[in-house]
Amino acid sequence: MNAWVLHDINDFRLEAVEEPILGEDEVLVEVKAAGICGSDIPRVYRNGTYSFPLIPGHEFSGVVTKAGAAVDMGWPGRRVGIFPLIPCMDCIPCRKKQYEMCRHYSYLGSRRNGGFAEYVAVPAANLIPLPDSVSFEEAAMLEPMAVAVHAMRRVGPRVSDTVAVCGLGTIGLLLISFLREAGVRNILAIGNKSFQKQTLGKLGVPEDAWCDSRERDPGQWLMERTGGAGADVFFECVGKNETLTWAVDYAAPGGKVMLVGNPFSDMSLAKSVYWKILRNQLTVTGTWNSTFSYPQNDMEKGLAQDDWNYVLDKLTAKRIDPATLITHRFTMEELGQGFHIMRDKTEDYIKIMGCLE
Repeated sequence: MNAWVLHDINDFRLEAVEEPILGEDEVLVEVKAAGICGSDIPRVYRNGTYSFPLIPGHEFSGVVTKAGAAVDMGWPGRRVGIFPLIPCMDCIPCRKKQYEMCRHYSYLGSRRNGGFAEYVAVPAANLIPLPDSVSFEEAAMLEPMAVAVHAMRRVGPRVSDTVAVCGLGTIGLLLISFLREAGVRNILAIGNKSFQKQTLGKLGVPEDAWCDSRERDPGQWLMERTGGAGADVFFECVGKNETLTWAVDYAAPGGKVMLVGNPFSDMSLAKSVYWKILRNQLTVTGTWNSTFSYPQNDMEKGLAQDDWNYVLDKLTAKRIDPATLITHRFTMEELGQGFHIMRDKTEDYIKIMGCLE
């Protein structure tokens, strides 16, 4: 089969490799769509990964073509999305069913081969069946949608809250989509790219609720928009010291700060910023990945709906439209162009999708 293989940092090639050999609890998924995540760029070009060679890609969907000996034979032929985190099922978080916080997890696309290939071996427990009304492209965005939903549900903004979202990449824009779907209307968006204004308009956010941080001081703008009160909830979706400081400085007294962005480098807080956390009695929390229910453990009555099924329900009901964020589509052979666009920032982009069917 063909796959994009990372042999070393900055050594990323499309080549013929052997089809995966299935374990007894795995299925073979024929990949139909795969999205490039922002985390794939440093993995390929700067930082590398846990071992080489590796096939990256953790945002993907497809059709089950084969099943291992211990897998329910009803899976072949089914259209599926894939939860990429593979928990150990034995550590303390796993015993609490907090699989996203597993201490010894594996991960499709970073610790084992992922979705930038024609076929992928996937644990059957990590599959989520797709209704026919959900496209493969939409399903390939289940993972970033679930990450956005996890951040939203952890902090629990009220419909009446003023909510600031700083950082308008895929996660930030999906977060705004889900906030609006949940009824939150007073959303203030902070970004730094001109095309974000048009994208926010498609999501229903008015033009005057967007601040271009290259042209205006975000703090002054936000305080003007809130009458000096600040944001009840501030989502930091960048991962830089500057934006972390904004989040603390411009949250309302008694407000909540949700840290979503992966850090670009070491993070530190000035003494004056730390004091604001104390004196404004802020709730500062973080988020990691998303919740996913494993059927063998999580069929108990009364268990809260996981993030993936929350997202799938919204997709099925056509309450959310992630395809509006897909700016580029490439075939398997062309997928390298998408990586170059994201690495070199030669074009405006949000979600770059590999359409492999």
